[in-house]
Amino acid sequence: MAGTANPSSREPDDVASRGGPPRRGVAVGVETQRGLLLSRLLEGAPWLALRVLGDLLVLSLGCAIGLLLAPAPPGAWLLVFLPPLALLFLYSRGRYVQSMRDAVLASLAPGFGAISISAMAIFMLHLLATDDRNTISSLMAWTWLASLTGVTLVGMALTGIQQAARRRGVVASPTVIIGMDGSGLDVAARLERHPEYGLRAVGFLDSRDDARLPPSAPPLLGDLDDLPDVAMMYGVRNVIIGFPDAPYRSMLALVTRCDQLGLETNVMPRLSVTLNRQTRFEYLGTMPLLNLRAINPESWRFGLKHALDRVSASVLLLILSPLMALISIAVRLSSPGPILFRQLRAGRDGRVFNLLKFRTMVGTDGGVDYQRGLGLAPGGVEGVDRRTTVGRWLRRTSLDELPQLINVVRGEMSIIGPRPERPEFAELFRREVERYQDRHRVRSGITGWAQVHGSRGQTSLADRVELDNFYIEHWSLALDMKILLLTIPALMRGS
Repeated sequence: MAGTANPSSREPDDVASRGGPPRRGVAVGVETQRGLLLSRLLEGAPWLALRVLGDLLVLSLGCAIGLLLAPAPPGAWLLVFLPPLALLFLYSRGRYVQSMRDAVLASLAPGFGAISISAMAIFMLHLLATDDRNTISSLMAWTWLASLTGVTLVGMALTGIQQAARRRGVVASPTVIIGMDGSGLDVAARLERHPEYGLRAVGFLDSRDDARLPPSAPPLLGDLDDLPDVAMMYGVRNVIIGFPDAPYRSMLALVTRCDQLGLETNVMPRLSVTLNRQTRFEYLGTMPLLNLRAINPESWRFGLKHALDRVSASVLLLILSPLMALISIAVRLSSPGPILFRQLRAGRDGRVFNLLKFRTMVGTDGGVDYQRGLGLAPGGVEGVDRRTTVGRWLRRTSLDELPQLINVVRGEMSIIGPRPERPEFAELFRREVERYQDRHRVRSGITGWAQVHGSRGQTSLADRVELDNFYIEHWSLALDMKILLLTIPALMRGS
């Protein structure tokens, strides 16, 4: 059987680590008792049971708080049905479905809908039973508020604990990647960079023997027929199926085998770049088809977004005008020069406009050189640090970006979107970075999906482009609201 050699036979200086043929076999790590316990508690069925128990407790507590804060009318005993009813609706909204990455903010929407519907159902039952509207209204209002707050906080706390355990490597589900072409290697690299997904790549399965694995990549453990033995040897719980060198029927048999072994299976779509939030399933008889629709920045949805941008920016300028006046005075007193700094940036469709910021340096801001070959976006401070004391504080808090609200009112920018780059860099990146030009399909933004995911300053340009295009292709008003909420902790962390 290929690829299941004795794990102890692997040498630290094997030929694969020197760029030779693929490695086969890797030593099995021994998990500590603490890590094993947390792994069992924070993953799979125990984790879902913990979430259900937590929600049941806070829902019951919410009913108790409602009874404490409002007089109990006749028929208040109907509140006993609220916790199980809310759990049922939470389940139907997908709250208890294990996902690769549970976002902390994902606790908000399911909880609001499920608890609101449950409270309305209890309210209607009470009216049918007693016809008492006044007292039950007060009781249900307090119960709804307490239950919603409790479910949201518990969901955020448990998700935060799981994410922290994953980032520290305490919880990591052993994962096999099927196919070690460029896409498979990319999956392994992403899992390495993002431990918060809770997956640890232990190796590849593929029938190709002519590929060369980079030294940092997981080893080749065997071909597709070795899956049962590899799963047992490495305790595999997840399988990611890419594009292996295998015929169609072998792939179908592999999916069936994964199901028989009880493995969580994810399949990479071949046309992944074309998928967006408008993609949907269609059926030709029993044959599934993916209906692909390109994002249209000229649609009424983006028109609504731009209208809301201008209204919101105008309101924010009015509310923040005292703060901006104080900052203007501080900038003026900190050093000679204009209060506002203007710099040409390339926006939607490459159109150039003057981006506004509060001046943070002595002299001319923005003399940053792009370091070609490093793959890093330009940004930050290079060479002589000419920032003023006020400028350092403005940059650390990102308050220097506030004048861009004027750009939004002018229609040159959006509140949320890809960050604009200088025209000379935009032209260079268009030639050198894949899909960079696609960022210019929409208006630039003050904050964006890339920024709240840490792609600020001198970070990977390829990652930033990928995140920006993901935002464009999955845009919705709900996603914009999510980005606004995520911007708050990003600002608190500082730039």
